[in-house]
Amino acid sequence: MADIKHLTKAELEAGLAEIRQSPKDEGVLEMIVRRPQSGEREVLAVGELDLIEGLVGDNWRTRGSSLTADGSAHPEMQLNVMNSRVIALVAQNKGRWHLAGDQLFIDLDLSAENLPPGSRLAIGSAVIEVTAPPHTGCQKFVERFGRRR
Repeated sequence: MADIKHLTKAELEAGLAEIRQSPKDEGVLEMIVRRPQSGEREVLAVGELDLIEGLVGDNWRTRGSSLTADGSAHPEMQLNVMNSRVIALVAQNKGRWHLAGDQLFIDLDLSAENLPPGSRLAIGSAVIEVTAPPHTGCQKFVERFGRRR
């Protein structure tokens, strides 16, 4: 995958029309990714969501968070969800989606206007709730997919 390049601002903007066509109501779960250890990714055909653990087998709880006073896992950041059209654009290859670090990739309009905090999403037999803390890309995401330029 050495031929993958970071997209320019113009290339990213050219993909916005497609992203804005994401369904507002019923989306499709395109990929589930578990992070058993830092830097490791497992693409799953099926995942189990647990109220305490989040995505079972993911390191969310044990990894903790710099956003909590004691460094424990942030209770409102149990799952990271990303629009599958966005990752398709920036990753350029589905084989690279898992590198984003998100657990659920959904073809659905995830904007705050469409899904404000408190919104609930049914995924299989589970229901997840959108929380207020924003999920912004980390330095690893920037290294893998580039910074808007």
